[in-house]
Amino acid sequence: MVNDKANIEKIFKKYAREFNEDQTAGDVSREYSTFKQEAMPQLSKYERLCKSVGSFINIRISDRDSERIGKSLSIAHINATPSQAFSLAVISTLIAFFIGLIGFVVIYLATETFSLLFLFLSLVFSMFIFYYFYSAPERYSMAYRLKASSQMVPCILYIVIYMRHTSNLERAIKFASEHLQAPLAFDFKKIFWDVETGKYSTIKESLDAYLDTWRDYSLEFIESFHLIESSLYESDEGRRKSILEKALDVILDGVYEKMLKYSHSVRSPLTNLYMLGIVLPTLGLALLPLASTLLQGMIKWYHVLLFFNIIIPFFVYYMTSNILAKRPGGYGESEILEMSPLYKKYTDKKPYLIAFFIALPFLLIGISPLLFQYTGLPGLLGLNPDFSFKEIGLGFFGDIRFFDFKEINGGFVGPFGIGAIILSLFIPLGVAFFFSISYTLKTKELVKVRDESKRLEKEFVSSLFQLGNRLGDGVPAEVAFARILENVKGTSTENFFRTVNLNLQQRGMSLEESIFNKKVGAILYFPSALISTSMKILVESVKKGLKVAALSLMSISQYVKNIDKINERLHDLLAEVSSDMKGNMTFLAPLLAGIVVGLSSMITTILSKLTGLFSSNLADSAVMGSGNLQIITQIFDLTKMIPPYYLQIAVGVYIVEIVFILTNALVGIDAGVDKLKEKSEIASNLKIAILLYFVTALTAVLLLSLLAGFAVTGLG
Repeated sequence: MVNDKANIEKIFKKYAREFNEDQTAGDVSREYSTFKQEAMPQLSKYERLCKSVGSFINIRISDRDSERIGKSLSIAHINATPSQAFSLAVISTLIAFFIGLIGFVVIYLATETFSLLFLFLSLVFSMFIFYYFYSAPERYSMAYRLKASSQMVPCILYIVIYMRHTSNLERAIKFASEHLQAPLAFDFKKIFWDVETGKYSTIKESLDAYLDTWRDYSLEFIESFHLIESSLYESDEGRRKSILEKALDVILDGVYEKMLKYSHSVRSPLTNLYMLGIVLPTLGLALLPLASTLLQGMIKWYHVLLFFNIIIPFFVYYMTSNILAKRPGGYGESEILEMSPLYKKYTDKKPYLIAFFIALPFLLIGISPLLFQYTGLPGLLGLNPDFSFKEIGLGFFGDIRFFDFKEINGGFVGPFGIGAIILSLFIPLGVAFFFSISYTLKTKELVKVRDESKRLEKEFVSSLFQLGNRLGDGVPAEVAFARILENVKGTSTENFFRTVNLNLQQRGMSLEESIFNKKVGAILYFPSALISTSMKILVESVKKGLKVAALSLMSISQYVKNIDKINERLHDLLAEVSSDMKGNMTFLAPLLAGIVVGLSSMITTILSKLTGLFSSNLADSAVMGSGNLQIITQIFDLTKMIPPYYLQIAVGVYIVEIVFILTNALVGIDAGVDKLKEKSEIASNLKIAILLYFVTALTAVLLLSLLAGFAVTGLG
């Protein structure tokens, strides 16, 4: 009677939702909610924006847009309606435009001038805000798919290995959801959530509905799952296992074929990206000094900064996003960054503080021309605001001023001097050093651990096979690790097995604790997806018996060899694309940009020399008659030219931005979503690119300016 009452109460609690009772959600739903909050905090912020800002007004949208936006929201697990997402985009756009309009009115009241440029930029910014929020669901869903797709092969591997010894789809999916990383683990937990809430009646029905969302993106993932489902209906054990193995082969072959096509199709877009996003804008800068004078100063330096450091980088980012959006799923690095004991260094803010104090002197040197001209710093140091090269012992440059600010209408324009251009090189150098140093400090040790794990993985496959043989001989897992340790001495694998054995023998831990303990577990020091996957399967299969564990380890050893072959082929396919892109980013772009800065400096030097010659009546009548060179100084008025000081800053900062954008794209193409590799590669590429740019620009400025000075001096 007591048992019946307990069972009735249990059933009542389970179906309390249908009776509208205020009951606590089941374990699965609570786990799902907690997991979502921890794994996807950024999406939660976007959800809150949609539900708060987007709920002020209810804007009706077309059925087609509603379906498209709703699908993206569903894929990214954003709990908001299409109307809320669209309303957020509209309201944000209106707010941005009205803020810009208020700024336009304030400028008019303060200066009594209509700043049409400011009004235009406000309109452009409002349009960008609309595009940003309007495309947010699609952008989130794309990022979600890209990261989830890199875990497809491990996902199928988990399920296949589990179902080899236990033919239960529900338990296999639960096992995968517990051991996979976000976001694919999140998807699998949602499969249970949908059954728990009554949306679907069975796990199979919920799974099929989820797989349908991948139909246009990864057909091989669906086919693999269908093979896994069909194995449930096979009575013959041998044929059942054969179907499971076929499921893994299907996704491996599918991933390889899609990446083969992608590696061929991505070359042309990357070439276009480099030409349109880097080469043409950089070459266009060489003409800006002359163009700005011809237009009588209509083009200002801040226009260049805006166009070159905001609009063009956004255009390049948009192009790279389209390239990454076409990347097929199923392949990429599976990070377990959070498992590492060094993860605190990755999240620590101290490297940013250290990098800031290192970069600060470079930034101060870079802005020193402005400090000398517009502050009282020279008086405090007992120096003149400006001086000629002759005064500092560099007479071969002539009487050119070091900073060379020009006084006009009671104000100053410039600086136009070679010294100012050289000092400005320290601004992009300081910016690059800030990110390079901080990212290096955050990732250096973690990358070393990952590299060691990679070396370990190469030896781990054979060790895994040996461990399976020991278990097959009836040796308990706790003893098998000690025996394997004798055979792997002198290899990278030794440290891993020694740590496991130490935890087993001296700390008295269980097999699972000795490997996965959050403080002393062996996996902490070897954050590898392969090792983690293998050991989790070992822990699970040992519960079914030593023979089951032996077969599982030997099977995973063979599967890993196949995966390794596929990965090597894919790296070979992408090697040419990656090397070309990295060469353009770290060599050609900085080299070209540095030469352009030198050309800009040469043009300024020529015009400055000519202006000085004619203003001091140094040109004789023969010179004046041979081409009317004085007309050139009138047409190309130096005071209306964009100072090369600001041009160089725009170019240098753009090189830094390009390294960020293209490195993220390169890592995304090669390895999927891998934050550790992104930061490590950015630090390395920034160091190479900025140093090459600094040396090239410095050399070009000195040589071309010196050449221009000698050429024009011959006219005197």
